[in-house]
Amino acid sequence: MLPSVDTVAAAESHVENDRLGDELKGNKIKLSLANCGVCGSEVANYRCPGCLKHSCSLPCVKKHKEESGCSGVRDKTAFVALSKMDEMNLLSDYRFLEDTGRLADSANRDSLVRGPPVNFRAKRLTAQARRLNITLRFLPNTFTKSRENSTICLKKENRFLWHLQLLFPQSSSEFTERRVSDDQTLKQILTPYIHPTESEPVRRQKLKMYVHSPFDHIRVFMKAEGRKANSVRYQELDVAKTLKENLKFKLVIEYPSLHIVLKDHCHDYPLKGPVEPVLALGSPMMEGAWRGNGGEVRGLTAPTGATLPGKLS
Repeated sequence: MLPSVDTVAAAESHVENDRLGDELKGNKIKLSLANCGVCGSEVANYRCPGCLKHSCSLPCVKKHKEESGCSGVRDKTAFVALSKMDEMNLLSDYRFLEDTGRLADSANRDSLVRGPPVNFRAKRLTAQARRLNITLRFLPNTFTKSRENSTICLKKENRFLWHLQLLFPQSSSEFTERRVSDDQTLKQILTPYIHPTESEPVRRQKLKMYVHSPFDHIRVFMKAEGRKANSVRYQELDVAKTLKENLKFKLVIEYPSLHIVLKDHCHDYPLKGPVEPVLALGSPMMEGAWRGNGGEVRGLTAPTGATLPGKLS
């Protein structure tokens, strides 16, 4: 008598369950053979999803996170070879995409993000700065730099009171000044920080490298905005001029950030060079330059058989 279909299916299911049980048991035995990676004295019972380090107890898990800074969260974007790709990895990627879409949808519903990018105050400050030949731009309200900006404009006096950030890289210090009048010179602004006698004692101690240096060895730079991340350039400011004069014809994002640098470290701040105008063929400037250089302009020579302005064939 042949066994029924149900009997065969039940037998196959029993065999499959036994195989899975043996695999889980083997993995558990393999894990138990490893010692705790934290204390090293006990048999490991757990494995960190983030860095796969073994541990034996909750205190060891907490100690591992404190010492290594590991979050204990599995890296969902870790590379998996195609040969090792299985259904669990596929499901993990699918859930990761779902979480990303959910987060993007939540951000779009945020009133701060969806709010107007420029309010009335920003428009008024931008217009007033334009009259002073300063290009002023503002960030969305969600940016920290936008929330901490305290810049105001006194329209009747045609004067700005700037929120100012002062960076001292050689002392790893940073200070913030609120409502700094734009008619002050940079030297007046820096006096309470780096003057040998007139500066505050606490600041003087933090900035002793600057205090002990002659004032003519101090350079002030401002980052040139609107450039690519791999092409950072700076603009050097005149310490003897006012803040208003130094900001003319420059782009400011929210408020000025000034880098106060010692003379020996100026090479770390490449300057933004002037853009040379391109001369068009046939223009008066091009013709004069061609004749003055004997038929050559900046290394250019006339092509064979071509006649350019001022070049006799």
